[in-house]
Amino acid sequence: MSQPVQPPNQPQQPFGGQPVDGNPYAGQPGQPAPAAPTGNPYGQQPPAPTGNPYGQQPPAPTGNPFAGQQPGQSAPFGGGAPFAPAPPARDNILLGVLVALGAAVVAGILYGVIAGSIEREVGYAAVGVGFLVGFASSKIGGSNPAVIGAAAVFSIGAVYLGQLVGISMVLSDLAQIPFSEVIGDHFGTVTEAWSQEADFMTYLFLALGAIAAVGGAKKAG
Repeated sequence: MSQPVQPPNQPQQPFGGQPVDGNPYAGQPGQPAPAAPTGNPYGQQPPAPTGNPYGQQPPAPTGNPFAGQQPGQSAPFGGGAPFAPAPPARDNILLGVLVALGAAVVAGILYGVIAGSIEREVGYAAVGVGFLVGFASSKIGGSNPAVIGAAAVFSIGAVYLGQLVGISMVLSDLAQIPFSEVIGDHFGTVTEAWSQEADFMTYLFLALGAIAAVGGAKKAG
């Protein structure tokens, strides 16, 4: 007795199962059953192409250990920026004026000692006094016009002080009295002697001190 012939391409159920009503993931005829969702809508997705065949490669070393840092990012080892330059010091006008005054007193006394020792004034010494006062004051107080003006005025006073010291030393030798007594007890006599002996060169030395102070201040600035 012959057997009935089965129709070709008869649908087969995957794994021998049957479709279950109401199950959207049940196997369809001729197709394997899809996997159940895992709750991650982006799961099993291939990475998007970037178009850069060299993407995700580390940068080549440049020899600079601090390369690649963003502005404001601290340097390694917890420190700040390496070898950060110190901020420039700000000009201090008051300190510059005080330095000019101190330098004028010291330079004036030295100038007077030199003049009294040789019993004459030296123009180069007056120029040196002014230059020293101007240079020292501007080195500390900057090239502010107030500092330069104070240095010029104090330089005139320094040269005048030196002239008085020189005259006092000469009077001390002539009168055979101590130098301190001439300055302390006969200071009026010293100033009167300066007025009588003052000439063109005396005032020229005063002017040279002021001019040299301006030059010294510009040199320091």
